[in-house]
Amino acid sequence: ALFAVLLVKQKLTVYSKLSVFLLIAGAATLALRGNGDRPTGVSVKEYVIGFVMTVMGAVCFGLMLSLIELIYIKAKNAISYTMVLEIQLIIGVSATVFCTIGMIINRDFQAIPREASEYEIGEAKYYLVLVWCAIIWQLALLGLVGVIFYSSSLLSGIIGAFLLPVTEILAIVLFHEKFQVEKGVAIFLALCGFVSYFYGEIEQSKKEKRDNFINRLNYIVLH
Repeated sequence: ALFAVLLVKQKLTVYSKLSVFLLIAGAATLALRGNGDRPTGVSVKEYVIGFVMTVMGAVCFGLMLSLIELIYIKAKNAISYTMVLEIQLIIGVSATVFCTIGMIINRDFQAIPREASEYEIGEAKYYLVLVWCAIIWQLALLGLVGVIFYSSSLLSGIIGAFLLPVTEILAIVLFHEKFQVEKGVAIFLALCGFVSYFYGEIEQSKKEKRDNFINRLNYIVLH
């Protein structure tokens, strides 16, 4: 939301502000029981570094969404969905190269066979999970840039934030996680935030149509 305002001059309505606030509150609610999530053998320093890097990753992701919308705005040629796909291809290739270099430096490729052999449900399913994760993430990112193309980076970010409590629901259904009160509250807040944004968009659309009708009416009367 912040980058959308700063970079693409997104105008926030009362409803969109409320939506952002509720989604942040929902995400924060999920973290209330997060004091025991430090893995065994991980030092406090390593945990703090991981936390900071996660936050920075979130910041970079939010910046990326607004920069993509800025590309659409600044482009001299008309933006088609083919060009959107080309932009997504460049993002994907750049990310792959960047991550591959990091994995080589950190020797992560050598760790993959070990992780596969220790995978609880089998080595073959480990690689199957990797492949499907890559495919699903590409589809998700393609959907996000499509939302930016047809709407805005703000809506794209709101959908991304809304998926967090949805993931919690899927974890409860598929992995039989405990349904804690915090999860219920987070889901409720996220739903309210999601509805708030779209209600605001509907009201804004009605106002614009009404203003256009009045302007046309005034023009006819004056001429």
